[in-house]
Parts: sequence; structure tokens; C-alpha cells
Amino acid sequence: MLNFNAPPLKNTAAEPVWKVLIYDRFGQDIISPLLSVKELRDMGITLHLLLHSDRDPIPDVPAIYFVMPTEENIDRICQDLRNQLYESYYLNFISAISRSKLEDIASAALAANAVTQVTKVFDQYLNFITLEDDMFILCHQNKELISYHAINRADIQDTDMEAIMDTIVDSLFCFFVTLGAVPIIRCPRGNAAEMVAVKLDKKLRENLRDARNSLFTGDSMTAGQFSFQRPLFVLVDRNVDMATPLHHTWTYQALIHDVLDFHLNRVVMEEGMGVEPSPAGARPKKKSRKTYDLTAADKFWQKHKGSPFPEVAESVQEELDTYRAQEDEVKRLKSIMGLEGEDEGAISMLSDNTAKLTSAVSSLPELLEKKRLIDLHTNVATAVLDHIKSRKLDVYFEFEEKLMSKSTLDKSLLDIISDPDGTHTNTLTLIIIYHTGISAKSSDLEQYKKALLDAGCDLSPLNYIKQWKAFTKMAATPANYGNSGVKPMGLFSRVMNTGSQFVMEGVKNLVLKQHNLPVTRILDNLMEMNSIPRNKNPFQEAIVFVVGGGNFIEYQNLVDYTKSKQGKKVVYGCSELFNASQFIKQLSQLGQK
Repeated sequence: MLNFNAPPLKNTAAEPVWKVLIYDRFGQDIISPLLSVKELRDMGITLHLLLHSDRDPIPDVPAIYFVMPTEENIDRICQDLRNQLYESYYLNFISAISRSKLEDIASAALAANAVTQVTKVFDQYLNFITLEDDMFILCHQNKELISYHAINRADIQDTDMEAIMDTIVDSLFCFFVTLGAVPIIRCPRGNAAEMVAVKLDKKLRENLRDARNSLFTGDSMTAGQFSFQRPLFVLVDRNVDMATPLHHTWTYQALIHDVLDFHLNRVVMEEGMGVEPSPAGARPKKKSRKTYDLTAADKFWQKHKGSPFPEVAESVQEELDTYRAQEDEVKRLKSIMGLEGEDEGAISMLSDNTAKLTSAVSSLPELLEKKRLIDLHTNVATAVLDHIKSRKLDVYFEFEEKLMSKSTLDKSLLDIISDPDGTHTNTLTLIIIYHTGISAKSSDLEQYKKALLDAGCDLSPLNYIKQWKAFTKMAATPANYGNSGVKPMGLFSRVMNTGSQFVMEGVKNLVLKQHNLPVTRILDNLMEMNSIPRNKNPFQEAIVFVVGGGNFIEYQNLVDYTKSKQGKKVVYGCSELFNASQFIKQLSQLGQK
């Protein structure tokens, strides 16, 4: 698309054609996790601007548009044509544009005498956001329109529900067009996931029926990266497992999402500007905001995003030590090279060291990049560690794991709730998990509620869970979390030594035992065809999608599951990503009387 809808030519020394990229907020969200500004520049994008911003005419430059086919976007494109902003227009719609809107653009182009300048019009079918090679979400802007809260509102009208389902189906349809694969759909009965499945099935069939215009035949299919076998598409409803998204986390990526501001693979952190107090009467210094991109190019991130946090802290420390050793070596060589020829020894060392220094200097850019990544992870991991300590996340995490696996507890639930150091969200989370996983006796529950009220908690999320349980009658069969649990290891060996950046004192070194969460178990049964006699081959490729929202805990659990199954590929998708406190907020809105 950025190469005017033609495959880019590899390894040509030719300059790219300079052009501008015009996107709306949706387009911006789709591109942002995939391409950095530098990569855009390498593709010849000199300017990237929002469609609805004030843009000056650049009459001798082609423009690539990447926008949703909405009424206001189409009006603005027509206005651009009338104002003759650019030399030529390549219009790419994120989702398919309707015939009538296409006619609107055509009439505007005629009126503006710009028909020849509208060079190409494409439906890109890219209405979803890819965060990882094996993970996608539907949208970031307007996500509240398809949120858990939106789907589960008590006063929802049928027409609203239809609209939400259509929005989700449009994105999923785009996803499969992009994969170039027609899936085999599986879903549970009687909930939002089934409604999505039925509508998606219909949309796929209609497209396949129209052989001339089908998006799944001929050329487009050769682009599909899936093998000969059709992939399995498992649609799950968030209500299948309400405990996991409320659970505290212990792996790096999930923790960052839990405690920091982390959206579309970018962390935004406020940095204190120096510790010294400002003189009396002076205004407090403004905190600077720093953003860090956690990308596929970052090898440390790729290796450790799914690791338990203590392991990450150790690895950052190791990286730092190796980096310092390399840096010292460069300094040493430089100082030797600085010797003028007074000293015989230095002269003889010179020839040997020139080679060494040349190699050291040529690896400098690499060294600097390494330094940047180490700094990034030192800052991010330190921020996460501060949260773990201040909110006692390790204690809560270990306690929840024991609750979910029904192991013996060393402290009663009531003690934990009444702990004056605990934070409200933490204790509330605990109770909700306890309540969703185990049918708590009502006398116990009243005690817990009282303790929470005393601690100043808002109990509306709990009210909603109560209604939800009564409605689903799930109490009889709590979701089985298998024999999960954590093994506390000895204290951190590497990180505890005094030279470390990370003061891990008092934080538990918990190591996770591999166990499959409910969504992973559903997938496993369907992939292995456990319920069907062995007349078919098990699936090699699957996509799991959670209607109503998902989280990094579930994603990580599927990644670990896939690693243990040779040759299998699993992609995780969800309508939106939320952490525990964001999910509790939605439950709270649903539970308000």
C-alpha cells in the first residue's frame, strides 16, 4: 500500500518516490504498532498527517490515504479533491466502502475536475490491529462501543446488539481476508460468541458464493500464509472465564500492562525530574513523560516478555554487566591508542590493537543500540518493581494462585482483606476471583463484604458478579484451573547481590508451574479433536478469539501451550485488551444499582 499498491522492489538502490500518508485515527492505530517513523521514511513517506487536521496543499506530491469509509471521512476526501491539495490520490479504505459512498467520491472528483488524479481506490480489509505475530485486537479508538460492558448491559436494545455484532464481524472478516484462509468455526451456544459466529459464517459464505468477486479464491489465496489445511477458529465468550482477567500477573508483558500505561506496544511513563526538593515557594518541577516502544526488533523483549518478573530483573542485570565489560574494553583500547610513540611497548602493541579497535569501533552503533535497549528495560522494569512493592503484588499473586488451584492457604481470606496495607483493587479482585471460581457460602460472603466496606471499597463489581452467577448458574461447575500454583524459589541469586540495579529485597521469587487456563483448555480439546473419533487429523493452526475482551495472561498461556506442541500455530485475538482494574471498572458500571 505504501508503495502505491505495488509489491516493493527489493534491494534497489533507487530513491523511493516521496509521498505523504493521510490517515484517520483508526489508520493511525493500525500502522503504529507495525511501522516506526524511520521505517515510514525509508518507504518514502515524508509526512504523515491526520485526515481531519489542517493540511496545507502540496500540489506536486502524491498522497496515500488510509482511512475508514465513514461519512465524515468521505466528505473530507471530497473537500481535498476540490481544494486540489495533492498531485494524485491513492485511496485505501480500511474496511470495504459501499457503492453509494464510492459514487459520492466519483461525483466530487468530476466536479473538481480531478478524475485523472484519483489514481487508485482500494478496499484493504485491514480493520484490526496486530500487536504481535500471533496476537490482534479489533480496535483501540472507540473500543467502548464493543466492550464487555456494552455487550452485557441489562438495558441493551436488540438493534444496539446487532450493531455491536456487525462491527466485530466486519473486523473478523477483514482478518480472514488478510490471512487468505476460510476457517472452520467453533463456538459455544447461547451467547454473544454464537451471534458473532453465525454472522461471520454468513458473511464468509456470501463472499465465497460470488465466485467472480470472492476474496478467497485465485490470486489472493496464494498470499495466504496458512498451509493447505483450513485453520480452526475458536470463538469464546468472556463469560466462559471471568477469573483470569481479574487475576494479578507475574510475567513481564502482562505486568507492564497491569501497572503502567501500555497501549499499542508503547509504554508511557512519567519521570521524576531529579530528587532534590525545589526551593520554598517555587513551582514543583513538571514531570517529563517518556515513551518507549516495545517492538519485535527488540531481542530482549522478544525473549523475556513472557518470563516471570524476577527472571527479567536478573537478565537485565546480566545484559548490563556484559555491556559494561564491552564498554570498558573500548575505553582501554582508546587509552592505549592515545599513547604517542615515546614508549617502545606501546608501539609493539599498536599493530595488534589497531585491529581490535577497528572491530570495536565498527561494533559501536550496535553497542549504542544495545545500551538504549538496556536503559529502556532498566527503566521499565524498575517502574514495574516499584509497583510490585508498593501494592504487594507478589503476595496477592501467590495467594490467588493458591485460591484458584484450591491449595491450602497460609492466611485466611478475611485476614488478607482486613490487612491495612492492602489496596482496595487488590482485595476486591481477590474476592471476585474467589466468588467466580468457588461458590462461596453466603455467610462467608457477607463477612467479606463487610470487611471490604470497612476498607472503603466500592462493591458494585461484586453485585454484578452475583447477578451474573445467578444468571449463568455456573456455581455448580466452577471453571477448573487445573493444578496450577507457584513454587517459591530461593531468593534471587543474581539480583540479590549488592551490585544490582534492582533492589528485590522482600519480593518473592515465584516461578510459575505450567497450567492451562480455561480458554487454552477449550482450544486444546478442539484442536486435538478429543471429542471426535479419530477419523480426522488434528488441527495444526488455530485462531482463538474472545468476544468481550482479553488480556496478556491468556495470550501468554496460549503462547506457552503452543511451545509445548510441536508444529502447531496459534493466534490470539480479542475485541479489546484490558487489565484487571480496567475490567473491574466495567463490572462496576454494570453492577451499579
